[in-house]
Amino acid sequence: MTAVLIFLSAAIVNNFVLAYFLGICPFLGVSKRVETSINMGLATTFVMTLTAVITWLINHFILIKFNLPFLQYVTFIIAIASLVQLVEMFIRKSSPSLYRSLGIFLPLITTNCAILGLALFMSLREYSFIETLAFGVGGGVGFTMAMVIMGGIREELEFADVPKALRGAPITLLVAGMLALAFMGFAGMLSV
Repeated sequence: MTAVLIFLSAAIVNNFVLAYFLGICPFLGVSKRVETSINMGLATTFVMTLTAVITWLINHFILIKFNLPFLQYVTFIIAIASLVQLVEMFIRKSSPSLYRSLGIFLPLITTNCAILGLALFMSLREYSFIETLAFGVGGGVGFTMAMVIMGGIREELEFADVPKALRGAPITLLVAGMLALAFMGFAGMLSV
């Protein structure tokens, strides 16, 4: 039951993008279309899930075992960068059109602070392996959900009569703020 609560908390209540404001760069940069948002969200979810598993294993079987917790940042960054390179090579080979549509944002998953935040939160909260897996998948699902919602709103805004002063980045930031406020309404429902 705890793993389910952690999953729901990471996806909805403590959403990385809308509650912690981590991963804003791809959130604002890639969310112009729903299709691209879904693809970026799925790639990020895959990397977040793998990151959760790999960093948990590294943390518990190497860093904690040999009393090296001060190497967490460096170790986690190296693990994340390696995972993203594998995902990038796989997407480039399996779906060149998806690779082109994601553009520069695919390599930027490496520096996505939501993924590093996931690894650090997981070790700080001392989750078990199953809880860490639920946290990784939930964080990725929440990221994808935020991306898709924003992509849908931005597609609709193309046809809306937005005042000239608010077109582009201003309306995008206003919508992001309103989404964050809406998701704050879930606060207190789950406390994990």
